Amino acid sequence: MQTNEANVYISNVVDKYSDMVYRTAYHALCDTHYAEDITQEVFLKLCRSLPQFESEEHEKAWILRVTINMCKNYNKRAYSHPNIELSENIPVNDEYNADGTVMSAVKALPQKYRTAVYLYYFEGYPIKDIARIMESNQNTVSSLLMRARKKLGEMLEGTFGDEFSK
Repeated sequence: MQTNEANVYISNVVDKYSDMVYRTAYHALCDTHYAEDITQEVFLKLCRSLPQFESEEHEKAWILRVTINMCKNYNKRAYSHPNIELSENIPVNDEYNADGTVMSAVKALPQKYRTAVYLYYFEGYPIKDIARIMESNQNTVSSLLMRARKKLGEMLEGTFGDEFSK
């Protein structure tokens, strides 16, 4: 690919997927600054490698896979090299429902659940595609979604009134 063609291609891909990459990273990390950094890194990796994609869906899946992997790598580094005191890392039991929204409850889920929930409910991927993106088994993804729904149900119990708790 020539330089001008590559620039146009990268510009189009950034326009098309930057919001999705940012949302995915923010969902995984719950921090705007780190999500912005991950977003930049994903597109830098695309610029450096310029892979050939079979289809638009293949391109989107590759970008999501890179985003998720970078978030996992960030979390590994953050866990092994914490920048803040341990007491600040320990969540308070009721912190998940600080503003009473489903989104705040989803953010409080462990990352593996957040990723599955995000890809399924927010990006609209079917379980088989989520399994491929997460490099996991379909049954594992189904279990993650089931456990996430159960945890969310417990966290949000009574939040939306009696009609949802029946």
